[in-house]
Amino acid sequence: MTNKPIKFGTDGWRAVIADQYTFENLDRVSRATAVWLHKTAGPAPRVVLGHDTRFLSRAFAEYAARVLAIEGVHVRFAETFTTTPSVSWGTKAFGRDAGVVITASHNPPEYNGFKIKSSDGGPASPEMIAAVEQEIKLYREGPPPPSFEALLAAGRIETWDLAGDYRRLLAAQLDIEAIRTAGLKVAHDAMYGSGQGIVSQLLGHENVVELHCDENPGFAGQPPEPIERNLAELAELVVREGCAAGLANDGDADRIGMVDETGAFVDSHRLLALLTKYLYEERGLRGDIVKTYSTTHLLEKMAAAYGLILHTTPIGFKYIGPMIVEGDVLVGGEESGGIAVKGHIPERDGVYIGLLVLEMMVKRGKPLSALVQELFDEFGPHAYYRVDQHTTNEKKAALLKRLKEEGGLRQIGGHAVTEVGTLDGYKHVTAHGWLLVRPSGTEPVLRIYAEAESPEAAKALVEDAVRQMNV
Repeated sequence: MTNKPIKFGTDGWRAVIADQYTFENLDRVSRATAVWLHKTAGPAPRVVLGHDTRFLSRAFAEYAARVLAIEGVHVRFAETFTTTPSVSWGTKAFGRDAGVVITASHNPPEYNGFKIKSSDGGPASPEMIAAVEQEIKLYREGPPPPSFEALLAAGRIETWDLAGDYRRLLAAQLDIEAIRTAGLKVAHDAMYGSGQGIVSQLLGHENVVELHCDENPGFAGQPPEPIERNLAELAELVVREGCAAGLANDGDADRIGMVDETGAFVDSHRLLALLTKYLYEERGLRGDIVKTYSTTHLLEKMAAAYGLILHTTPIGFKYIGPMIVEGDVLVGGEESGGIAVKGHIPERDGVYIGLLVLEMMVKRGKPLSALVQELFDEFGPHAYYRVDQHTTNEKKAALLKRLKEEGGLRQIGGHAVTEVGTLDGYKHVTAHGWLLVRPSGTEPVLRIYAEAESPEAAKALVEDAVRQMNV
């Protein structure tokens, strides 16, 4: 087991529980993290450590804390399950050298994971992750750590009401009173994840209809990912209960998915564009727009109209976070529901973004569907479609080899491909839209994304590409 390599993906190390995700391998990753911290932060590094609601997450978190503590790292431990953004905020706000979260985010229930956050509150940079991976390769087994209780009594671990402090931060940063007094009825689907309870505690239980806001370590067998196919129950609830909108968060609540008052899914592309418009026009804020390779081209049009600079990065918020820290960024986001905005942490925060959209609806005095239509009236229609094509690792490797050798597909949906970009995967551009083929970093899956002028056209691009690739 200890000879098998451990690799971090786009946002942390993730593996199947009791297969590669074991206490033994968690020991390897935790000790490597401690060594890296000593090399970069000095002799007395300090971390914030939190965990989500997955199976064994609390036990894994306590074990990681014990290993870090015995390796000379002081651990400030979240006393209950909490969101990843809260750990990111706590790391920066209290001057910690890093944050650690035991979570597999949106992955299927059988997975767990280990995320590292940088001292500035953003995701660990690729260089940081590479350094930790190098320490994993040099791993030397250490003595079993003392009990959690013993290290707590010794002051090497301390517990903290991180969830409560973070909830109070959201109350201070957002116009929660305006949302409450507007009388909006809102549905919140926590997908059994660590965001449960936050929205109702902030807006009032009388204003929030909760869904999947109880602990279910197996997530009822469904990956806690707030994408359209997983939110049918939320959409039905919004319409049935007469809600103004529905919010959904993934397992560690750093991603957002929404439905409008009609039950129609509002994807992260539209949310990014809506927030760009709101922050620019209503709040008078300025800054660059940063998006990942699979994110809507609508933002190019908006950047040109507003005179803002737009940056495109590979997929993964770890590429966006450092740009927020180092530059002046108005909004940063990715297709998968991870969005950050100016004035908050340099990290995705699904709960914060959902509440900010509600604030926007109140300030603009319009329902979410009308705000989306207003956006399309001004910048043109944009529709998005995505498929996660499950395959085998062998087929995935063979297809990627073929795309590399042939320079991508020649035509898609009857439209000639005029350009193939390779910033991250293979992005095929046509006169009527674009299609991106990209392998998952953690699963035997090909992610296929497309954007066109209508939902039907975007879906047709994906379906034709799947047929041609035969995966």
